[in-house]
Amino acid sequence: MKIAIGLSGGVDSSMAALLLKRAGHEVTGITMSLWDGSIALPESKSNGCFGPGETRELSEIESIAKRLGIPHTVIPLADQYKKSVLDYFRSEYKAGRTPNPCVKCNQLMKFGFLIDNARALGLDFDYFATGHYARVTDGGTVLRMAKDPKKDQSYFLSRLKPAQLAQVMFPLGESVKDDIKNFARENGFKDLADKPESQDFIECDDYSVLFDKGDIREGDFVDMQGNVLGRHQGIVHYTIGQRKGLGIGGLAEPLYVVRLDAKNNQVVLGPREELYSEFLRGGDFNPLAISAGNSEGKCLAKIRHGHKAEPAAYKLTDGVLTVHFDAPQLSVTPGQVVALYDGDKVLGSAIIERGAHTLEDLT
Repeated sequence: MKIAIGLSGGVDSSMAALLLKRAGHEVTGITMSLWDGSIALPESKSNGCFGPGETRELSEIESIAKRLGIPHTVIPLADQYKKSVLDYFRSEYKAGRTPNPCVKCNQLMKFGFLIDNARALGLDFDYFATGHYARVTDGGTVLRMAKDPKKDQSYFLSRLKPAQLAQVMFPLGESVKDDIKNFARENGFKDLADKPESQDFIECDDYSVLFDKGDIREGDFVDMQGNVLGRHQGIVHYTIGQRKGLGIGGLAEPLYVVRLDAKNNQVVLGPREELYSEFLRGGDFNPLAISAGNSEGKCLAKIRHGHKAEPAAYKLTDGVLTVHFDAPQLSVTPGQVVALYDGDKVLGSAIIERGAHTLEDLT
């Protein structure tokens, strides 16, 4: 088959390409170009998808493609990234929510604009592949967790639409990460096996550079009763569950960020027990292995990357998802994704709107 693979310059996508080529497929590498210099980023040692280091990274990716013996095409998508990911990131934080830009990038950029624009440039391919650790089964209709639970990335892919799943491949879904690194070393790619993997969505540690000055306004820290405790530096600097960096001392007990009140420009602080939610409500439900209509059942629910999927019951009513956990969960965060699983099968996902102690508190 003719397969286009998203090359990022890391060991996973590179070895996925090599595995596909060894299997006899006609493989072409494609890479997004996102940086256009329109946002002034301070110097940083951070690796990121958006930043001035892209020129060096694209050169490295081109070199990797030559070593793999496959053609490589760079797809310019800077405008789409700014509108689909950066604008989304800004608007969510300004609304008091904590977004997940990587999930949005996968949904709209890697598995959307990248594929569409590659074909618009005349590239011909049957499937699009990436180095994600996940699996697609049942004729391209079911998204499942990867064999390696420590590296599973199905959570990041849970916003993909069924039509997108039908045209993708994940060659590493049945592999264990350590085996892929060993495979790289055995085939002359030790440099990639030893390459650091951490990468943010921008090449900077300070997200405030993405906002206009008027977007970041000082306001009050308040307790659960509305009493003023101090001044915050702008709600974009805080997220649910945060304790460090608040700049408030002399308190009888440690306080955490329990809510961001964008309307009143307040950061609400409370004790740790206020961070636990037994229920959550989610919107913009993305059905994968369950119907988009009204339904209910048992599941495992994952509320952020790195969070263990926990037993719960779900109810879907007119596109609104309600999840009732068997045990209260820490820091249910509006703006993040909740993904539902049946074993290793992804049932669907939603954007978290609110967490609460009781069902009545969700209304």
